[in-house]
Amino acid sequence: MADAVALRESPALPVVPLRQAVRWVRANLGLAAAGLVVLLVLGWALVPSVFAGRDPLAGVPAQKLRGPSGEHWFGTDNLGRDLYTRIVHGAALSLTATVFAVLLGLVVGSLIGLVAGMAGGIVDTAISRVIDVLLSIPELLTSLALITVLGLGTRNVAIAVGVSLIARFARVMRSEVLRVRSAPYVEAAFAAGVRWHTVLFRHVLRNAYGPVAALATVDFGVSVLAVASLSFLGYGAVPPTPEWGTLISEGRNYLATAWWLTTLPGLVIVALVLSTQRIARALHKDNAR
Repeated sequence: MADAVALRESPALPVVPLRQAVRWVRANLGLAAAGLVVLLVLGWALVPSVFAGRDPLAGVPAQKLRGPSGEHWFGTDNLGRDLYTRIVHGAALSLTATVFAVLLGLVVGSLIGLVAGMAGGIVDTAISRVIDVLLSIPELLTSLALITVLGLGTRNVAIAVGVSLIARFARVMRSEVLRVRSAPYVEAAFAAGVRWHTVLFRHVLRNAYGPVAALATVDFGVSVLAVASLSFLGYGAVPPTPEWGTLISEGRNYLATAWWLTTLPGLVIVALVLSTQRIARALHKDNAR
């Protein structure tokens, strides 16, 4: 009896009405579709065997170069391997390199921009000049120069792409820190004798991270293209590892007879990049409010 009374008196859990959810999806159809694409690709990367049960490295020579069908959704390659399976299993390698590159650029670039914005004076001037020089060089060219020094491999590709993103994050973080630092509440905190690290973490970083997070979403798509491009050029994973850029590179020799070998992996990359760009625009609008 007491349990029944306690159950009646306990507050009900908040439930999102189905009608409200459907209304939000209709009003934000593009954003919802982008989120589904990103979640699907993340599922490929985390549990590829759930979405594709075949072995990505095993092929059936008798079924080579077969077009998309009910048995092989994305067709087969020149060795009879299922292309859909190879794309699904290649998502883990491609996205791991992309996430590492974005995190490297985000962490290092944000720290550099934070130091420049907070220190000011000659430190800010020196760091800003270095950032301007790095931004004047195309990111892909910077990545190519670094990968030449580091050597081949997906890990080195991720490092090269991440280093090329540092200047972008440093510039945005510096500008946001300068904006927030000149705000009245930050000046009042310094005037009241609040310790600088308290002001830094409680006021500056809390109000400066929004645009940096939006930039990270944008650069995620940029990094997907950069990693795939370097792999396409032969700097990434060595075949038969199913990396997205490597898949496109392997299929370019069969453009006339097997269009799906390059078109379908390319469409997956395009869909992921466009989806991340759509999510980034939504984050930018929220930060602008």
